[in-house]
Amino acid sequence: MSKKTIDYSLYLVTGRDLLLPGKDYLECLEEALQGGVTLVQVREKTADTGEILEVARQTKEVCQKYGVPVLIDDRVDVALAIGADGVHLGQTDMPVPIARSLLPPGSIIGKTCNTPEHVLEAVKQGADYIGIGPVWQTNTKKVKHAVTGPTGLGGLLQALDGTEVKAVAIAGINSNNVLHCLWGSVSSTGHALDGVAVVSDIMASLQPMAAAQALSARISAFYHTQLFPQVAYTVEDIITAVGSVLDSVKQFGPLVHQITNNVVTTQSANATLALGASPIMATAPEEMEDLSRVTGALLVNFGTIQNLDGMLAAGKQANINRKPIVFDPVGVGATQYRRESANGNAWQATVLKGNAGELAALANSVEVQAKGVDSVGKGFRDPAKFVRELARKQRSIVVLTGVTDWVSDGNTVVRVSNGHELLGEITGSGCMVGTAVATFCAGASAAANFERSEDAIEDGRLVRGDMLVAAIGGVLAITVASEFAAKRNDVKGSGTFLPALIDELGKLTAETLADAANIEIVQ
Repeated sequence: MSKKTIDYSLYLVTGRDLLLPGKDYLECLEEALQGGVTLVQVREKTADTGEILEVARQTKEVCQKYGVPVLIDDRVDVALAIGADGVHLGQTDMPVPIARSLLPPGSIIGKTCNTPEHVLEAVKQGADYIGIGPVWQTNTKKVKHAVTGPTGLGGLLQALDGTEVKAVAIAGINSNNVLHCLWGSVSSTGHALDGVAVVSDIMASLQPMAAAQALSARISAFYHTQLFPQVAYTVEDIITAVGSVLDSVKQFGPLVHQITNNVVTTQSANATLALGASPIMATAPEEMEDLSRVTGALLVNFGTIQNLDGMLAAGKQANINRKPIVFDPVGVGATQYRRESANGNAWQATVLKGNAGELAALANSVEVQAKGVDSVGKGFRDPAKFVRELARKQRSIVVLTGVTDWVSDGNTVVRVSNGHELLGEITGSGCMVGTAVATFCAGASAAANFERSEDAIEDGRLVRGDMLVAAIGGVLAITVASEFAAKRNDVKGSGTFLPALIDELGKLTAETLADAANIEIVQ
């Protein structure tokens, strides 16, 4: 008997204990189905068998009206008794082959998996799908395994390559973070989730149908969006587009929120102003929800981590409001605290920018070492390969800074060969690159949103605009301006170079950038 085709995209796990006072379970369930739920799992951890049977029977009755399959958590006997479509099994529950032998042919069997080893065993045993996570902390179930964050799911998904086993993520997922979960979890091989399992965002909602609709719209949009767009860039196209982004910065004057190294706050703010945008350096977590609605982009710089809660809140809100995030993990390999703080669970970075030592630490590579905030040694043997692979793994644009700068979106790699040695003689030149990248990202996002009609359908992207071009533009702005500044007669050394650099940033135009840009696309 052939198995049913299951839509795992919006998978509701029930939880009657989460219902708001006065809210009826079956009423909540039906509203959720009307809102777009595609699969339902009945989970009853504390009820006795008789009660579970009745709840499962009623659930199936309602779901049949909408053609939505019903699975039972753990209890194969209950699934058999009510004729459910299958079961979901935990790591300590009945093995999949035994459950398969008891259930009718064509039944769906899912398995909870928290490690690559769990995934391989589930595939071997013949599971139809796996539930992976926990993505984030949740109050709906006691979490026995470490939180993975979205990027941590990539390795589990990659273990499914070449199989027909499906995967859903679970724990802490809601309409605000579902796109972060879906985008951030895509493996470096391009393996995406088949859906997300949601509990409290629907079950504890006053309006379950609206909650399900919000989730369904974002999930559907994600699956209609190309994961790795194959853009045939040329050098000329990139240089022209960079100039257009600079013009957009000057046209829209976006507010660029920067939580940055306190050593460079003033010069970063001045660089932002010189490029045509406005800086704000707020750090209090209480402000982030309001600020994110009006800012054009966010820069999080780890140079001096004085308010980690503010950084985490800012990143979370930026993702919710689809604002570009530039993450500059300054000195990330220097301390355990910095490494743990940079785990990527709280936000999905749009651009990841760092020197060789910093990015090596994030990639768990020993090829390049760091001493404090500086790289040690000759750098990567194949920087193009490194940035491409890291971009695919992190689901971000990667900017590797150095004497030569490298930028990649996971497909295209661009080498930027501009810059002057005086940049290495002033404090925070790398931090200023992060500021410029964030400013260009804000310009690209502002232009894309301006061109988008008010009635445009959901597009499923965390940010809009060409962020590869924006990242290249930010790097070019600092490096080209440094070349112009170094040629000035009034520049005698590093002390006079910095103010000249700010001056030259303010003079940049699309034409001067195009004339001076020295970039190459590396295949």
